[in-house]
Amino acid sequence: MTDEHLLQWVEYGETVQAAWLSESRHPAPKTLCAVEHISADDALRLMRADTALVWRGDYHQAKQLLSAIKKRVRAKAKQPDDFHRHRLQQAQQSRLFQMLLLVVSPGFQLNNARAPDVQAALTDVYGAGHRLPFLLPLHLLLGFIGAHEWHKTGVSVQALGGAKIHVPYGVFSPVRGEYVDLVAQAELPKGCHTAWDIGTGSGVLAAVLAKRGVAQIIGTDTNPRAILCAEDNMRHLDCAPQVRIVATDLFPSGYADLIVCNPPWLPAKPTADIETALYDPQHAMLKAFLADAAEHLNAGGQVWLIMSDLAEHLGLRAPDDLRKWINAAGLRVLTKIETLPQHPKAQQRHDPLHHARSREVTSLWQLVPA
Repeated sequence: MTDEHLLQWVEYGETVQAAWLSESRHPAPKTLCAVEHISADDALRLMRADTALVWRGDYHQAKQLLSAIKKRVRAKAKQPDDFHRHRLQQAQQSRLFQMLLLVVSPGFQLNNARAPDVQAALTDVYGAGHRLPFLLPLHLLLGFIGAHEWHKTGVSVQALGGAKIHVPYGVFSPVRGEYVDLVAQAELPKGCHTAWDIGTGSGVLAAVLAKRGVAQIIGTDTNPRAILCAEDNMRHLDCAPQVRIVATDLFPSGYADLIVCNPPWLPAKPTADIETALYDPQHAMLKAFLADAAEHLNAGGQVWLIMSDLAEHLGLRAPDDLRKWINAAGLRVLTKIETLPQHPKAQQRHDPLHHARSREVTSLWQLVPA
């Protein structure tokens, strides 16, 4: 469980308590109020005063209330004119949307009228059933349900011959296939026998390297969900004999012929654990990776760095910063291959960041010791 402590509220004159759970990094609400019926306007007034609503009524009415709240909040929101205002607006809206709570009973059961069976979805997120009742934002629960369906369905990966990667909530999904295609297309170092996939996530890049014939691969990650996810994917893709998943920060011990890393692309602070695959404050992981990568290469080995230039178009990184960091790490660019994004947001003109996304280029930098 990501964040847990007890909160109290009053129902029918009696004090009730339950654990507070949230995947976000927002603080727990100061006050709780049990409700069965309330208008969206009244709900918003309470939420903006830091009072969360513990919903005791019909489940589908709760969904309708949440939808009405989102519609009102977004209708009044001004279009942000830069990335930082966009992120602040997202965080403020997320905080409000997570103030409508459901009580989840032991065994991951909902007691609300017409509530669906959420046991499988919550088990996917939290593992074994919880011994005590806990409070869960409906906004998050809906995300968990959607993620569970995607986990079951899987994401088809062209570079794996259409085989599917299955990704649970909390692990970055390879829905942006262009970066995977770059790894499938780049020329491997001569005699490449060993490879590392740093920050392996779902394990998709490790699987691509295995399918390309690399004999020994290690994928590393610090996210327990990613470790389990990658191991599961290696098994069902028949890559387990070639790929070992290791829980460690950045590099395992030893040396490799090829070291691949697809770090978070944007230097911003995550507001939820799931965002750590997207946001890396001050490019800390990227810089740490570059600083030590050359020391782990075998003779004739290469470092493959996969990066988008979106941060440059957003004014978060100077155009020459990445080359400076590469040079400072004792590496030089052997070659660079590029591709344009294929994801839908690149074509969505109403997206607040469309001006940057429409010019984005994703690159695979093939680096060798200087």
